[in-house]
Amino acid sequence: MGEHQDETRAAYDGVVELYASLFADRQLETMPFTRTMVRTFAELVAATGNSHVADIGCGPGHITAFLCDQGLAARGLDLSPGMVEHARKSFPALRFDEVRTEALPLEDGSLGGVVAHYSLIHTPPAELPALLAELTRVLAPGGLALVSFFATDGPEPVRFDHKVAPAYSWPVDHFAELLAGAGLAESARLVHDPRAERGFLDAHVLSRR
Repeated sequence: MGEHQDETRAAYDGVVELYASLFADRQLETMPFTRTMVRTFAELVAATGNSHVADIGCGPGHITAFLCDQGLAARGLDLSPGMVEHARKSFPALRFDEVRTEALPLEDGSLGGVVAHYSLIHTPPAELPALLAELTRVLAPGGLALVSFFATDGPEPVRFDHKVAPAYSWPVDHFAELLAGAGLAESARLVHDPRAERGFLDAHVLSRR
């Protein structure tokens, strides 16, 4: 699992400023579908009574900040030290840490929610179940996970050349099955056409432990 993560980390470290400039909108005003799902996630997490949330693969921190704006105690976690440094400068009142997703520095059952906003797309299919199991481990019973990814209508994951690092698109039903296998029951999904011509759909799957 380490080799591809090392490559992904180096790739994102090399594009921090450019990548961050694309996601400077902390209110997600140009991302209505994402905004709707993240707000729904935040409301449901708040209803559990546990407002502690981790934004896994937080990048420049815009989703972490949005979650905090929704009243959650969110912290950002990312593989890239460059992204973490940028997020800390952009949102100095919030907490951001450099971590590896397969070994989150969080106690079992400690969180009311986790968000993985396109942060699992670089994970090879054979390694994804282990990462989803790790997300489940840190969720309290009844806690929620919101995972966003590129979707395909085909029967199998598709590897493609993402602008930063190689990535995968997933059949939504297949991805939901992996979530279920990790102990996360699907609550809702939103699949829509992207604003850019990437050839894939955008998918957001909300599930509960």
